[in-house]
Amino acid sequence: MPGDTLRVNNKAEGQYTYDAIVIGSGISGGWAAKELTEKGLRTIMLERGHPYEHIKDYKTANKDPWEFEHRGKVTQKQLKEHPYIGRTWGATEVVIDNWAKDVDCPYTEEKRFNWWRAYRIGGRSTLWGRQSYRWSDLDFEANARDGWAIDWPIRYKDLEPWYDHVERFAGVSGSKEGLAQLPDGQFLPPMEMNCVEKDVAARIREKYKGQRHMIIGRSANLTAPIPGRTQCQFRNRCWEGCPFGGYFSTQSSTLPAAVATGKLTVRPYSIVTRILYDKDKKRATGVEVLDAETNQTYTYHAKIVFVNASALNSAWVLMNSATDVWPGGLGSSSGELGHNIMDHHYNVGASGIMEGYEDKYYYGRRANGIYVVRFANFFGDKRDYLRGFGYQGSASREGWQRDVAEMGIGVGLKEALTEPGQWTVGMTGFGELLPYHENQITLDKNKKDKWGLPVLRMDAELKDNEKRMRKDMAMEAVAMLESAGVKQLRSWDNGHAVGDGIHEMGSARMGRDARTSVLNGHNQVWDAPNVFVTDGACMTSSACQNPSLTYMALTARAADFAVTALKQGDI
Repeated sequence: MPGDTLRVNNKAEGQYTYDAIVIGSGISGGWAAKELTEKGLRTIMLERGHPYEHIKDYKTANKDPWEFEHRGKVTQKQLKEHPYIGRTWGATEVVIDNWAKDVDCPYTEEKRFNWWRAYRIGGRSTLWGRQSYRWSDLDFEANARDGWAIDWPIRYKDLEPWYDHVERFAGVSGSKEGLAQLPDGQFLPPMEMNCVEKDVAARIREKYKGQRHMIIGRSANLTAPIPGRTQCQFRNRCWEGCPFGGYFSTQSSTLPAAVATGKLTVRPYSIVTRILYDKDKKRATGVEVLDAETNQTYTYHAKIVFVNASALNSAWVLMNSATDVWPGGLGSSSGELGHNIMDHHYNVGASGIMEGYEDKYYYGRRANGIYVVRFANFFGDKRDYLRGFGYQGSASREGWQRDVAEMGIGVGLKEALTEPGQWTVGMTGFGELLPYHENQITLDKNKKDKWGLPVLRMDAELKDNEKRMRKDMAMEAVAMLESAGVKQLRSWDNGHAVGDGIHEMGSARMGRDARTSVLNGHNQVWDAPNVFVTDGACMTSSACQNPSLTYMALTARAADFAVTALKQGDI
């Protein structure tokens, strides 16, 4: 059963040999396991965290609000265990224990860095925001066009069939818009915008003469059932785990598919401490694993290794590997391993009140919002910074938890709260962070985690380009909402520490030249062609769209290449 701990004894080495090893079980790791097993490879998926079983382990998903012991608040004990998460919006009773305990696996901050980790089967795939957008060649060509960093080794045509492949299986709902900067996909029917969103979108389109687009979000929430899963129930409790399989996660989607092949072994509590490397053959031979419960060390061997531990942990594994050949670790010969750390900067936007819709409401709690497609520095638009941003947001009516200023207590307050409040509209920007070489992570060997392993040192920040962009993000949000008739507008910029966006990328970037990149155009480590890295570590730039769909497509593409190369004897 997935989730059962595989216990092994230190017997014959052959007992630990597989065709493929997958490090990590999150969004990209789940895809690697599915694709490799469906292509016939005996695969072991190694997860450093604990078992987390679909439906059974979604402990709070069917609780009512009044059943939570602390009514949504976190305890002092939880705050002590989660000092980094405790300073973010993640400090809520519903979700805080789904994040890894920071005290067990700390890190060093040269500059403030909020690192969100979920160490369990499925990783962050049950916690992600599910927004799923394709990149276009305007994104893949951006570095080359701007003369920034290095060029991507791939283009949209290389990923297009793989976007098709992963969208069909994952289930992405959305509307087809025919926009060059945001390619359409294999969509389930779109969710519906509510009445205020529709009118705001129409007014923005008219004001800006069709050059700006507010659309319903493209989300990996099902709007129609697919085999093994039913559609979204409009509960909007996704981060507690969906008992209906209404959104894509490892648990509901890729893991069952991989298990069904009969070729997958899942081993939780397995911290991969290094990739084993044969310097004569210039190939990886397997991995070394520290059992997180017993502290015993095991060795697993395979013909190919997929590294999907999440962007920063994948770099950590590489940095600890083959240090007898390269002091900086496997993949460090270019000098780029651990560099070019990116995120999407947000915490900036605008909101206000929409009058005149007091007789309107909407159905359910839609687990999705609106999306404003990037327009800055596209199609003749020119700003005083590089790249651009999109917005995510929604319109909604205030509920019973709102403040009623005139009535602080008593019958009048209770009666007022039986009716919905005023309509509010808001949008938050998500901006591109350039791949600065000096934004980096390194090993801090003077600080150890619970298992005595060195931790990461974070040294990354926003720079002038992003700071100029943020001013524009706030200003444009106000301008668009004002043009749509939104009143009492306010903008905000609450600042952004790298990591806040939970979209960390870039620590082992792809490229065309082994001298300037860690991976080639098929996600192979230049220094070990049977090692593939297909999570956020591989990204050469960040665009401004949520990246998970691109990780899925890159993983499926790399797995197809790896199996073909393996059969042909090329790796």
